[in-house]
Amino acid sequence: MNDKSRKPAADSLPPAIRRLRLIRNAAFALVALVAVLMLGVYIGQRGQQTATAPSGETKTAVKIGGPFQLTDHTGKAVTEADFRGRSMLIFFGYTYCPDVCPTTLYEVARAMNALGDKAAAVTPVFISVDPERDTPARLKDYVANFHPSIVGLTGTPDQIKQVAKEYRVYYAKVPDKAGDPNAYLMDHSSVIYLMGPDGAFKAHFSHDTPGDAMAAKLKTLL
Repeated sequence: MNDKSRKPAADSLPPAIRRLRLIRNAAFALVALVAVLMLGVYIGQRGQQTATAPSGETKTAVKIGGPFQLTDHTGKAVTEADFRGRSMLIFFGYTYCPDVCPTTLYEVARAMNALGDKAAAVTPVFISVDPERDTPARLKDYVANFHPSIVGLTGTPDQIKQVAKEYRVYYAKVPDKAGDPNAYLMDHSSVIYLMGPDGAFKAHFSHDTPGDAMAAKLKTLL
């Protein structure tokens, strides 16, 4: 390769060209810095919108919970205001549930027993997503199998739809494979919500959280 094919050294370029290169490189560096900063802000904002602590406490302003009008297991009409001043452990399910609901309520009952004196500040609430079959009388018999403090709630299909929307709960009927219209199952969310005495969302637990672990965490939140 001869000398003519070599690229000229930077210090051999005319001053005007060197200044243009410096300006160009500085501009590229500035653009790159701005891009990195914008990406960092975006990731930070996304993290604030979606992050939750391992313990379940929310770090977001996502709205969970709200007003409702339902019927408890004694046949009394109730609203969210009837629970003010006490924390609520809310779980959505149904009495014909074959596994998740009874095991979850069993662990909730264990947590209530493990809370000791603090249990007086908590009301476990079981809201049915199967209003067609879960009458107040059926709920009364069902919740009595787990803990005397559990309140069962049901309502009209529209009322259940509304409260499920407030708590971001999914549910859907799963028809019986044999065609029995009364033997259907309900597919549903299985999160336990802790709502504060003011009705605000404080934390959540997965349905398979052991009762002792749930109680230990509750003691730090009540």
